[in-house]
Amino acid sequence: MEVYLDNSATTKAFPEVAELMTKIMCTDYGNPSSLHTKGVAAEQYLRYALQTLSGILKVNEKELIFTSGGTESDNLALIGAAFANRRQGSHIITTCIEHPAVLKTCSYLESCGFRVTYLPVDASGRICLGDLKRAMTPDTILVSIMHTNNEVGSVQPIAEAGELIKRMNPQALFHVDAVQGFGKARIYPKRMNVDLLSASGHKIHGPKGVGLLYVGEKVRLTPIQFGGGQQKGLRSGTENVPGIAGLAKAAELVYAGLEEDVRRLYGLKKLFLDGVSRLDGVRANGLVDGKIEGSAPHVCSVSFAGVRSEVMLHALEDRGVYVSAGSACSARKPQPSATLKAMGIEKDLLSSTLRFSFSVFTTEEEIHYTLRQIYDMIPMLRRYTRR
Repeated sequence: MEVYLDNSATTKAFPEVAELMTKIMCTDYGNPSSLHTKGVAAEQYLRYALQTLSGILKVNEKELIFTSGGTESDNLALIGAAFANRRQGSHIITTCIEHPAVLKTCSYLESCGFRVTYLPVDASGRICLGDLKRAMTPDTILVSIMHTNNEVGSVQPIAEAGELIKRMNPQALFHVDAVQGFGKARIYPKRMNVDLLSASGHKIHGPKGVGLLYVGEKVRLTPIQFGGGQQKGLRSGTENVPGIAGLAKAAELVYAGLEEDVRRLYGLKKLFLDGVSRLDGVRANGLVDGKIEGSAPHVCSVSFAGVRSEVMLHALEDRGVYVSAGSACSARKPQPSATLKAMGIEKDLLSSTLRFSFSVFTTEEEIHYTLRQIYDMIPMLRRYTRR
């Protein structure tokens, strides 16, 4: 049996997405900037994507920029906002558990003379609004806080943070990396005082290599890519029409049944965590007061005392179960998780943690099969580790 439980890394595309993209690549393949009928047909797919995604986010079509994915969206948001607003200040606030696309961009901005404050998190992986309030200054020009953590599934109080930021400093911009949250929650940037929001296609059963950035109409950004001036000059280059349409189709399908799918995912998460909790020396991470409802519905971070994560990952793989030892973006460079360290996870558990992440394709049968494999292998792996 094959069980794919690494959906936080990437997801299987919906058949409808693949079908639409194939049609565009093989039939409606024109350049959307061309004036002939092939170009017009391609431009209509962009219009469909803008209408669909702006409706889901409750924003204006002109406020959406299409990118190559979450990393580019984060880079454009942070670098573009920092340089465009440098005369107003040089202070940036983020958290210590952000995705590398944000943390490494902030490190780059520090080398450019900006000052960055990294907010800590509590044992559940959430920031304290009091820390955010104390970090805000008249010099703060940008705050970047992720919606859902990609490793442990902790969900940040985005709406409350947005209200606080605008009350403390109305000129400060608020960016949210929603790559893991988009498609798992209703996210409305304008209602949450969010000025910039990043999302990606391949996390929601869409294609890889495409993402979006919401840019509030009053937000000024300095472009970081130059060329033909497409997308209002903020992101030059011929638009990835198949990818953009695929992203929109995936979002359309995901949000059509969101509430039912989220309830089902929480059910799978409870089934799995109840199952692994029967074992000694097992700890679930990212839960709020031990309750799954305060965390993301699709992510389970579990520490197995006495078992190295890489060993267990490959043991599960041998039995057809695919999981992750952490963020896929850094999985090939093994090192202790900065997120787990920031949450205060015991040192001996840092290298004994796996991430199990579910999708709309995940079944109860697959969860039961995975639990049986874990029950069977944990005692054996622990004996092997003690030797």
